[in-house]
Amino acid sequence: MHLRFYAKYRQCLCSSFNTFQNSFILSSSYCRLSPCISPTAFRTKSIVLMEQVHPTLLADQEVAISETTEITKEKDLTRIENKQNDSGKRKKDDLEETEGKGRGKRRRGAGGKKVRPGERYVPPPQKRNPGVSFNQEHFNETSYYFENGLRKVRPYYHDFTTYCKGRWVGKSLLEVFKSEFRAESIEYYQRAAKEGRIRLNGTPVDHLSIVLKNNDHMRNTVHRHEPPVVGKPLQILADDGEVLVVDKPASIPVHPCGRFRHNTVIFILGKEQGVSELHTVHRLDRLTSGVLLFARNLETSKRLDQLVRDRQLLKEYVCRVEGEFPEGEITCEEPILVVSFKIGLCRVDPKGKECRTVFERLSFNGKTSVVRCLPLTGRTHQIRVHLQYLGFPILNDPIYGSSAWGPHRGKGGLLSRTNEELLQALVEEHRSQESLHLLDIPDNVVREVEEMKTKRVCNDGDISGANHLSDSCTSDHFNTTVTTDGSIKEIYSSCENPVKGSERESIAPSAIASNSKLDHLCSECKLIRADPTEKELIMYLHALRYKGPDFEYSTHLPDWAKEDWKETV
Repeated sequence: MHLRFYAKYRQCLCSSFNTFQNSFILSSSYCRLSPCISPTAFRTKSIVLMEQVHPTLLADQEVAISETTEITKEKDLTRIENKQNDSGKRKKDDLEETEGKGRGKRRRGAGGKKVRPGERYVPPPQKRNPGVSFNQEHFNETSYYFENGLRKVRPYYHDFTTYCKGRWVGKSLLEVFKSEFRAESIEYYQRAAKEGRIRLNGTPVDHLSIVLKNNDHMRNTVHRHEPPVVGKPLQILADDGEVLVVDKPASIPVHPCGRFRHNTVIFILGKEQGVSELHTVHRLDRLTSGVLLFARNLETSKRLDQLVRDRQLLKEYVCRVEGEFPEGEITCEEPILVVSFKIGLCRVDPKGKECRTVFERLSFNGKTSVVRCLPLTGRTHQIRVHLQYLGFPILNDPIYGSSAWGPHRGKGGLLSRTNEELLQALVEEHRSQESLHLLDIPDNVVREVEEMKTKRVCNDGDISGANHLSDSCTSDHFNTTVTTDGSIKEIYSSCENPVKGSERESIAPSAIASNSKLDHLCSECKLIRADPTEKELIMYLHALRYKGPDFEYSTHLPDWAKEDWKETV
């Protein structure tokens, strides 16, 4: 009886132990046991019972478990290594097999996607270098020459580059040039493409039917002409290794913008003074003169920027305004709203940002007044807009002294025109006076403004026909017409303006400097432009002094700010 009980008991224990062993073997590692109820406890109880019943059996089973565990671990490691090797081998082999069979290449930058047969590959966008972008290579693109008291730039070839914008994806180059690059005619761009001047991702295109894709990099080589500026040299007021201060003449932009590149303060300093890697702290309008600060390094730039944000940088300007400005201190706190970001046009409006400017009259010569200006905030055109609101616009201000603002010229914020109508009136006024360049409006923006006017007139029913533009030139030397398909077509011709060809501009092969080369595609090379007058190159606003917690930079009063100054006709 005891033997039967012992045999039965041993059979039960072996069955339970085998169940535990199978559960243990099926697990891939110690940390991933198959679900069971307290495997540790179960194993402990089994060992205790087996020790009591049969110690030899316990030793044999422990050896079996140890050997099985080692085998399982070896299998797991082998499987992991094979998986890694297979994975690495597959990537390499897939590329080799794909390239060998000609099914297309897996290229980096295309999102890991394969390039299908006949599909155009687009490389990934390149990272732009942080920091200063202009160096000696840019400065050496061309040179200056001086004539009639003006600084002029010899025409040069320049590459305009841009990445494909989201709204261009899926459109052809032809469609994009028609809608957004209308400084030249479509015929010009077609000829430029045939001559290799238009490149996509570094490869010249011979036609404009190519459909643009995301990350496409476009490059357009043009023959560039820059307007002249005053020939007065840049005077360096201070340079201590951290801050560079110059006395900027009127008519010179601070940095490249619009039609200006080499005729800018940044490029003049680089070309003539060998100064580069400058950080702009603030800017002055092109027609404004006076103190201009640059930081020599990034740390100084951040420090000065913080002073500007904390309003610890005090600025003092002088200007000459029309009429007799009231005596005493006058503060204007009218909010200023940006009407057009493209040209920086602003006006007083309750929806605008808070502003504060303090004015004080310095002198009056019977017709005009010299006024001291302290802008306590830093809004765009703040001094000019507040003086216009007070009814004393700056003398010779091409924007805020314009009659386009109406009979009151913006005094008291009175304006009977919408913002669009105001832009159109400004363009029309300066076009009639052949001074459109004073607005510093890009050609494409001029066309947008004129198209707004055309749509408005057509909607009013004053002109028959769906598509029609004014016969007046849309730029200094282009007429714009609308073809039957509605696309813009620009045709070179002479303008029918009150001032005729030889007085202001005329077609001639000697339009540029004698040692410069003419470009057969460049329409500007066919023109001779009259030099701008002094009135067109200056606005009577001058940055007199900039003062910080531990520094102060100032210039002398300009001649026009003297009490006995008289304007010459």
